[in-house]
Amino acid sequence: MESVPGVNRRFARSVAAVAALGGLLFGYDTGIVSGGLLFIRDEFRLSALGEGVVVSSLLVGAVAGSLVSGRLADRYGRRAVLLGTAAVFAAGALLAGLAPDETVLVLGRFVLGLAIGPASAVVPLYIAEMVPADRRGALVNCNQLMITIGIVVSYAVGFAFAPVQGWRWMLGLAAVPAALLGAGMLLLPETPRSLIRRHPGRAEAVLRSIHGKPDVTAELAEIRAADERSRAEIATRGVLRDRSVRPMLVVGVGLAVFSQIAGVNTIIYFAPSVLAGSGFGASGSILAQVGVGVINVLVTVLAMVLIDRMGRRPMVITAFAGMGAAMLLLGLVYLLPAHGGAVAWFALVCMAGYIGFFAFGVGAVLWVLISEIYPPRVRGAAVGLATMAHWLANFVVALTFPVLIAAAGATATFWIFAVACAAATVFCVRLVPETKRRSLEEISATGPTGRTVEP
Repeated sequence: MESVPGVNRRFARSVAAVAALGGLLFGYDTGIVSGGLLFIRDEFRLSALGEGVVVSSLLVGAVAGSLVSGRLADRYGRRAVLLGTAAVFAAGALLAGLAPDETVLVLGRFVLGLAIGPASAVVPLYIAEMVPADRRGALVNCNQLMITIGIVVSYAVGFAFAPVQGWRWMLGLAAVPAALLGAGMLLLPETPRSLIRRHPGRAEAVLRSIHGKPDVTAELAEIRAADERSRAEIATRGVLRDRSVRPMLVVGVGLAVFSQIAGVNTIIYFAPSVLAGSGFGASGSILAQVGVGVINVLVTVLAMVLIDRMGRRPMVITAFAGMGAAMLLLGLVYLLPAHGGAVAWFALVCMAGYIGFFAFGVGAVLWVLISEIYPPRVRGAAVGLATMAHWLANFVVALTFPVLIAAAGATATFWIFAVACAAATVFCVRLVPETKRRSLEEISATGPTGRTVEP
């Protein structure tokens, strides 16, 4: 249905670009703390646990926000949730930037998390329901691309304000893209799959915009049939109790958890601290992290080109295997007799390699796959559940990493993440399905078929 000639690709690209501003905020607000933390911990005299609390308070909010985001998106629509998310983003950024003490800073980052949770769940869901199947992987990955750009922007802003220790400006500037997201969403429509039950006439009008043609009877009928079929299947059963949904929940939740316990956010949140420990100074560590962020963006662009050709499954398997190797080598850095010079650069190369593999597979595939594999009636709730698991695992890693590295040492800590990457590789080989070039209605009707790879 969605890959027929006549699809309005310009409209689809516009939808993806505006909605993905939520990804920019996601990336900026998760990345900016890494540079600011070097100065926040001195001003507020934070302990290792205090650093973990400042970083992970955002993640507590993200868990709470993602817990309710799916049901809110199913009840009120994807667009309404994203409009509310933009307002919460702006409020949290200003509160964190103006924080007079550690308590208010933690509160501000918690409020930011309340926005990041829904953004991470609903932005890819919104894009997936508004774009053609043969380009869905690439266009949903506009969200991931904007996440990586947001992270790079946060690193650059951190470097710019490092000489004046301007961590308040680093945090507060997130209010600007939040305003842009709100303005952009006011110009976009609700998705036809969200409108089909409440406003079928408006759903038809949006489909005309998406497909660029006046007659969308067949497309409308297919969406309506998929919705009715899903409603009949789930009518008397909850998401967690439905046996037909359960295997997909295992895939979505499992992939979300593995994406975090593999250690990616130890690089995003704590890279300057890690690099400083390997021989870089404070400003040098932040600048080096900008380079890592640029690699993240460039490899994400490559992944966008390949995901609808190569497929989701081989990319994510390759990614976890490469991430594990990079973590293994990074752990070896701290067994070397001296830090600085070549050793510091080797640590940077390991981190860059890790981020490159992550961007190629896990970053590119995670949000695409979990926006594709669920039936329409439970899609919002199921995506919200997977997103909550993602942020809960993220919280655990962010809170414990400073304590773990102080207690067990850098080598043991990074090797633990290497083991997690190995386990994730096995999980993906056994369970992750291929969904490329299949419409959402087709996936809903037949289910993601495990190892089936479309020709």
